[in-house]
Amino acid sequence: MDSCLTLRFRQPELDFPFHNSLKNQLPVLGSAGPNNNAAPKRAVLVPRGRRSSTHRRRLIVRAEINSPIEGVGDDLNLIASRNLDFAYTRRKVRSAFTQVQLQLDHCLFTMAPSGIRTQEWYERNSKGLEIFCKSWMPKLGDQIKGVLFFCHGYGDTCTFFFEGIARYIAASGYGVYALDHPGFGLSEGLHGYIPSFDALVDNVIEIYTKIKGRTELQGLPCFILGQSMGGAVTIKAHLKEPRAWDGVILVAPMCKIAEEMTPPPALMKVFILLSKILPKAKLIPLKDLADLAFRDSRKKEMAVYNVICYNDQTRLKTAFELLNATIDIEKQVGKVSSPLLILHGAEDKVTDPSVSQFLYEKASSTDKTLKLYEEGYHCILEGEPDDRIFTVISDIISWLDARC
Repeated sequence: MDSCLTLRFRQPELDFPFHNSLKNQLPVLGSAGPNNNAAPKRAVLVPRGRRSSTHRRRLIVRAEINSPIEGVGDDLNLIASRNLDFAYTRRKVRSAFTQVQLQLDHCLFTMAPSGIRTQEWYERNSKGLEIFCKSWMPKLGDQIKGVLFFCHGYGDTCTFFFEGIARYIAASGYGVYALDHPGFGLSEGLHGYIPSFDALVDNVIEIYTKIKGRTELQGLPCFILGQSMGGAVTIKAHLKEPRAWDGVILVAPMCKIAEEMTPPPALMKVFILLSKILPKAKLIPLKDLADLAFRDSRKKEMAVYNVICYNDQTRLKTAFELLNATIDIEKQVGKVSSPLLILHGAEDKVTDPSVSQFLYEKASSTDKTLKLYEEGYHCILEGEPDDRIFTVISDIISWLDARC
């Protein structure tokens, strides 16, 4: 799931003596004059030498206090409100909420198979970043038929909803491996910042190539599954190394950003220019997509427990990289040659199912399957009624079984 779809902002932990009133404001660009309580205005650049001591303007970012998470105490709500820019804080917050998440009344958790062997560790990549990795293996003694590697969506982590998904797939005889992309989840990197989309792709190739080299995985067929933005990462990883995988699975892939999800062309030009000047700035308007992502309203409410997601405004450089990635993929879909399974909700308004249809038709794969789920929204693995979620997982497992 793209966890930018969740419903909460976080209060930053400010080390500077800002006025307390800043902590009660919606994230917005403001013009800070002598009165910090004045109505926020658009930031204005003033030429050097023309600024007086009483009319200096500076860029400020204001953040809203979280709405309390229902069902947890004040101590956990305080932990959840921490600034998540850096990995060490995200790791502390995740650790505090692990048991709470597993006790949620969601079919992925309440009905998850038991006996699955899990392991968590960090790999340091060639850029020097610690990358969080996790594995789910079948019960001890059960035969492993193949291995599935996962790429999560924008803002998300492999430690929340995918925890339940991975257990079901592992219980069917597959080793499952996942990582958090740099800047997301428990991996190092500024939260929500993608300085280079190709760097995300290269990280996936590097880490997963290392894991595939393990002795216990030798000779096993290896597949890669990408969801939403992770679908774009997966496609580009396949395009870079066409023979690296025995099959590719895409769930609601981000092959093209829907027009209604992007700013108007004139505003986009401004954002592209600013991305070169203020790449880490959070200026792209935030849209609450939860209603478009979750068809089941009860499951939508559980998204707030994904406490290490990135759900703030999109950083400028990140938005630019996401857009460029989809443009590049659209030009190269004919080069997709791996056995291919594409799964998409027919009513998805976040990533367009017609683009998945386009990918299916243009891919050069001789073994390709497209499944569109009637009435399905974006999060078909997490946000649909229980029976639909299990249908989608079963379709993935059946497809894997037929190729192992």
